[in-house]
Amino acid sequence: MVKFTQLIGCLTLFFVVPLTTLAQDPTPILTAAAQIPLGADQLDRRDQPDSTRKASREGQANKASPKNKEDTLKQNVSAKQSDTAGRGKQANSIQQAKKPTLKIGGALRFNYNLSSWKKEQVKRGGDFGLDMFRINVDASHKKLDFHAEYRFYAKASGGSFLKDGYLTYHFNDSTNLAIGLVQNPFGNTTYNSHNWFFNLPYYLGFEDKASMGIRFHQRSNRWMYDLAFFKSAMELDFGDKTSIDPSRYSYDVAGRNKEVNQGNVKTEYLLSENKRIGISGMLGGVYNIPTGNMGSRWAAAIHTDLTFGKFNVKLQSMYYQYHLADSAQYNQTVNLGAYGSTYDAATKAYLHTASVAFTQPVKIGPVSSITFYENYSYMDKTQKGSTDTQMNVLGMMLNAGNLVTYVDWASGKNQPWLGPEWQNGLASGNPDAKWHSRFNINIGYYF
Repeated sequence: MVKFTQLIGCLTLFFVVPLTTLAQDPTPILTAAAQIPLGADQLDRRDQPDSTRKASREGQANKASPKNKEDTLKQNVSAKQSDTAGRGKQANSIQQAKKPTLKIGGALRFNYNLSSWKKEQVKRGGDFGLDMFRINVDASHKKLDFHAEYRFYAKASGGSFLKDGYLTYHFNDSTNLAIGLVQNPFGNTTYNSHNWFFNLPYYLGFEDKASMGIRFHQRSNRWMYDLAFFKSAMELDFGDKTSIDPSRYSYDVAGRNKEVNQGNVKTEYLLSENKRIGISGMLGGVYNIPTGNMGSRWAAAIHTDLTFGKFNVKLQSMYYQYHLADSAQYNQTVNLGAYGSTYDAATKAYLHTASVAFTQPVKIGPVSSITFYENYSYMDKTQKGSTDTQMNVLGMMLNAGNLVTYVDWASGKNQPWLGPEWQNGLASGNPDAKWHSRFNINIGYYF
């Protein structure tokens, strides 16, 4: 049970404090015809989907606007002639807007890491090698958009796989429907973090997670709504009793179980264009392969994403729970898989994250801005005898045009990727586990 003091603290942190900024912030909420993308998630360019499609639509709309009449008068052109010229240019712009567009981009990233628990690696001063290469394809025609991102990692990290890919139909500027391998609308999106490692929710399938299904999105002035249904995680083998292939980007249920028939609901209220608070919910089935029985899982979260000048703050608290329809010896933990391997996780826990970032414009050679960040996350396992998991990332991101570099000092306790407790870290954990750290530099060229 949640303690009363914890409940009051969460309500104050996520709702009362942000609401006090509403009267102080003069930034207006734009109408649907003049909306601009929210800027909070632009701090992180690791895997952000290309925004060219929306920019192109807005640019085409601007081009279709008739010229100002004052300019026409200065040129001594009659109002009638001006109107005719304006209509002609508007017609040409509309014709251009109907033409299909195609953009191909991608990224090449290299990584240096020095991990405290890898003694031989420490002796040789760390390792520097390939992180990944990716290809992005974005296309649009009339009201349809298409996006896909395919990644190539080392064989030990899962090899190559599709990160996400979907077709979007735009009913209008504020309402759209996406189908395919779509990001789950849950919590702070696109990211609930600023660093290269993400926060703990990612490693449990609750940050930047994509599933196979359909998502409806609508914005109405200060409110944003997302409804989604996902039939399953990304399926690569359509066998009768086959578990998922862990070669994937998002952490999904693996091993003896499969995710099926998942519903998501997310609602956010915009205090201003760059300050929002919201709640999210998820309910789905968990099919047990050996028994053929259906279990269930659910999760709920409250979250805020607030920008104050050069500062950005992301706060989130959530709870999840699995009810596995498996035999008693297997239903105490759930198996999760991504990047070519799997590990176990607790079937129920609270996840709390607090992330703050400060972006400073600079002129240091090609570097145009530096973002400093501190991201902390805590996993409170409610199962008796379990040891909690913690994670902290202190670092900075250097932006130099198409070249983006992350410099992180990541630390973890019972965190699979930040210490030796791989299989059991997120499950019952090791009560004698110590803090371990990884110094990491990721250099990426995005094109």
